[in-house]
Amino acid sequence: GVLRPVAEQAERIAAAREAADAGGVPLFVNARIDTFLRGAGGVDATLERAAAFRAAGADGIFVPGAVEPGTVKELADGIDAPLNVLVGPGAPPVAELAALGVARVSAGSSVALAAYAVVRRAARELLDTGTYGAQTGGLGYGELNSLLGQGR
Repeated sequence: GVLRPVAEQAERIAAAREAADAGGVPLFVNARIDTFLRGAGGVDATLERAAAFRAAGADGIFVPGAVEPGTVKELADGIDAPLNVLVGPGAPPVAELAALGVARVSAGSSVALAAYAVVRRAARELLDTGTYGAQTGGLGYGELNSLLGQGR
């Protein structure tokens, strides 16, 4: 099947929860449910999985692929844990998702994919015209080092 069976995934979540608790590790288990991302079920299947994963010890539920406002609201209302969704171009703004009940948004790989698009444009420009306009607006090393050094 496209997704691991509910009971099997719940066992894995329970094992992670038990190991963390036994080791005194304050682990937040954010159970991922790919029903929407993989087209393997809708709201009902997602809520069924969420309930099983919560019972197994998950602290939060991550549902990538669900960004349609009505769907997000149904999920937020039906899940008794913080809801996390995957965002990117075309998704509602963070404030709208928060108003629907989303506790956390993840950008996932969309930021890296956008960076790869810049690399492709820069390479194409270098090969085609020998110019460097696609590189305009990049971060300087000082600014980048400053950003990476925050929180140390």
